[in-house]
Amino acid sequence: MKYYYVTLMIEAPPVTIWDILTDAPLYGIWNPAVESIEGKIRLGETIKVTPAINPSRPNSVKVTEFIPGRKMTWTGGMSLGLFKGVRTFVLLPQKNGRTKFTMREEFKGPLVPIIWRTMPDLGPSFREFAAGLKRYAETAA
Repeated sequence: MKYYYVTLMIEAPPVTIWDILTDAPLYGIWNPAVESIEGKIRLGETIKVTPAINPSRPNSVKVTEFIPGRKMTWTGGMSLGLFKGVRTFVLLPQKNGRTKFTMREEFKGPLVPIIWRTMPDLGPSFREFAAGLKRYAETAA
């Protein structure tokens, strides 16, 4: 299994961050790592994510876990489980209205060793995602 993750402290309550994370049209405004998201970010829905790093290759993912204000998971990949990406967002309330935000994406399946070598490094886009979320949430709070 291969993965990327980012974690940081945001000076805003979980509800503020949750509202931002579940508002698909806002992604293109605050998130430099994502060009756009189409669809409704709700449990069981499939959304189309167009990454800024490669806009010609949008990804369809399904919202497979949705615990309002706490946790959300997006799952996508190839059929038959050959390659699967599972991205999880976690919001942990802290003292003084702060929130610890973590985003992690795990890649699983027999094709991971081959596909991993051809994938761009997602570390910078994960950090950009978190920094953009932090800026936007702290301005909104």
